[in-house]
Amino acid sequence: MKEDRTVPTTGISSVTIPDSKLAREVTQLIRDTESELLFSHSTRVYLWGALLGKRKGLIFDPELLYVAAMFHDIGLTSIYRESHLRFEVDSANAARDFLRSHYISEGDIDKVWTAVALHTTPGIPEHMHGEIALVHAGAGMDVAGRGFEHFTDEQRDAVIAAFPRGTDFANKMIDAFYHGMKHRPGSTFGTFNDDFLAHKDPAFERVNLCSIILNSNWAH
Repeated sequence: MKEDRTVPTTGISSVTIPDSKLAREVTQLIRDTESELLFSHSTRVYLWGALLGKRKGLIFDPELLYVAAMFHDIGLTSIYRESHLRFEVDSANAARDFLRSHYISEGDIDKVWTAVALHTTPGIPEHMHGEIALVHAGAGMDVAGRGFEHFTDEQRDAVIAAFPRGTDFANKMIDAFYHGMKHRPGSTFGTFNDDFLAHKDPAFERVNLCSIILNSNWAH
């Protein structure tokens, strides 16, 4: 098991990681399953999301947000190297199984499932429940700096101090996406996930929807 780590509240506007039995169990599960890169990224996704939720006055359950954030990239791990589903769906299904094993209500499970499944889908999550909107926003902030200006220097410094990005985070994260999806290129169609495959593999060919439409059975 990896060493436990606490999160200081100084500079993070009193946003803390939930300390319930459920939250502690999901923390340990993700620590034991993911790399330090993905574990720290997932924790920061929760912190960015919770900070933004408080800033915007959104209604959200911190425990559900935390579970969704922690599970959102588990589909990129070696456990799913034989899967041909979208990695987001593998991640969402894993979160659902975990929550069902803890007898969480189906309504709350649906929120978490949707938050995880849609976290890479722009233009939709921000119009849904707080947990769904905030996982999407937190992931975008941590990976691509989307919404960077909505956080103070003190908040950013405090989050990174608690869960460092480490050296060369951008390229390491791109590698994590690539290795999590290179065996299932078809799952990237219609998403920006094909960017990771195109960036790492010069032989990768994107699917063109216009070509599919023009060459479908309807065209004949």
